[in-house]
Amino acid sequence: MTPTAELVQIDLTPRKPAPKPAWLKAKAPMGETFHSLKKMARELNLHTVCESAHCPNIGECWNQKAATFMMLGNLCTRRCGFCAVPKGKPEPIDLDEPRRVAYAVAQLGLHHAVITSVNRDDDNIGAAQAFVKVVEEIRLQAPGCRVEILTPDFQGNEAALRLVVAARPEILNHNIETVPRLYRVAKSGGRYERSLRFLEQAKEIAAETGEEIVTKTGIIVGMGEEMHELLDVFHDLAARRVGILTIGQYLRPSRDHLPMTRYYTPEEFAFLKHEALGMGFKHVESGPLVRSSYHAQEQAESTGLA
Repeated sequence: MTPTAELVQIDLTPRKPAPKPAWLKAKAPMGETFHSLKKMARELNLHTVCESAHCPNIGECWNQKAATFMMLGNLCTRRCGFCAVPKGKPEPIDLDEPRRVAYAVAQLGLHHAVITSVNRDDDNIGAAQAFVKVVEEIRLQAPGCRVEILTPDFQGNEAALRLVVAARPEILNHNIETVPRLYRVAKSGGRYERSLRFLEQAKEIAAETGEEIVTKTGIIVGMGEEMHELLDVFHDLAARRVGILTIGQYLRPSRDHLPMTRYYTPEEFAFLKHEALGMGFKHVESGPLVRSSYHAQEQAESTGLA
């Protein structure tokens, strides 16, 4: 029989949630500009990733007239463990949506537009064509506005990738999200090597016609990864000549999502930025509240790439 001294005592007392660190406090969404942008999105039947993904920077960004429009509906065909975007069977692709997105971009007077979408594994070519159309419409309705598109991996469909590269967005973003070990639980339906190949192949396709395309990716931390795993991912991305890297803190959207393992400190974010810049990235945005499109215009301008 096991001696009493060796028995493991399990604490059944309900745990109080750890207080959020001061550096994670964001401004509450309010103000005239915020409400005007929200009203416009409703009137045009548009979605923003700012709302759908519960972005903590929505107050700051919207008051600066910076919003990331999310196309192809508000239901994603994948069930990633970290993401707050609703999941389910999507409606047919709205062919007029790119025109309305471009209209909103023009009305806001944006100099840098960021457009993303849910995953549409039911129609990868249709999804790619929607990105092509929105780039064309923005250039028609808001000439001079830079276009950054944040796309899914299109399940590795090369024809879909060729369509979006041929549209020549100033920046092509595809998020790596996490380290390979956590893909099964965090990025359901995704494949680490597929995402790496996506970023690499975009460069190759552009080079076939003598063009250069700026690639960008983002990763969130605090889901159980180790520091050395993050650095390994940075090496993989740098080897594929990714120009811009964003690093932000994972914040669990609900109890139905992947648990958060810990908060990274500002010092750790500074360390990750230093290491990544040393690997050759042109720009690294690293901090607790950083998201893919956070300060996207400043990122593009600071690199000189767009």
